[in-house]
Amino acid sequence: MAEQLAGLADDRALLGRTSTAERVSDILRSRIAEGYFPPGTRLSEDSIGGALGVSRNTLREAFRLLTHERLLVHELNRGVFVRVVTVEDVEDIYRTRMLVECAVVRGLGEPPYTLDGLRASVTEGQVAALENDWKELGTANFHFHRELVALAGSARTDELMRSVFAELRLAFHLVGEPRRLHEPYLQRNRQILQALEAGDRQGAAKLLETYLTDSLARVVEVYRRRVGEDSTS
Repeated sequence: MAEQLAGLADDRALLGRTSTAERVSDILRSRIAEGYFPPGTRLSEDSIGGALGVSRNTLREAFRLLTHERLLVHELNRGVFVRVVTVEDVEDIYRTRMLVECAVVRGLGEPPYTLDGLRASVTEGQVAALENDWKELGTANFHFHRELVALAGSARTDELMRSVFAELRLAFHLVGEPRRLHEPYLQRNRQILQALEAGDRQGAAKLLETYLTDSLARVVEVYRRRVGEDSTS
């Protein structure tokens, strides 16, 4: 916990003099997604509030916002914890991804498309794979899908999927095995990018639909096995 709190103290400068619960929740959301606070971790109001230099009321409002996003859970007389995602949650997350991400690609309109963000995330993933940094490859993979959603040019869609991706990363942290989860999809990201570069949004959407279907099956398989192992240990 000391290392995580030290990281939060570094983020204190981001708050400035116009600190808000929304900004605190942005910082905590990022830290949760990055695995600084793994699923099941109890979040201390005193420690986190002190690290960020915010009031108890501001921190509680940030906790409330993240609870609404299903990233935290409040347990009576115990405190606030990073949520442990269920298999059913994972399946629902992927249903949402299928609806939103595929719709974004199919609705792009006529090419050319602004693909710099997608290209950068594919390059980021390639570099991570070459360095055998599988956690960073997972981050690059999320960046790819974030940039894909951003092609819609919708702030509301970006906000919705930001929470969806953060919740999905909770499941990935519990499952582990980042190489097995992410390495197979680096090439698929590149194929989707190539289809969009060619102006083939329908082809890209079909590739994405297959991608998400296969990813869900892989995640649920590993997740069920890992949760089963934990329950019998």
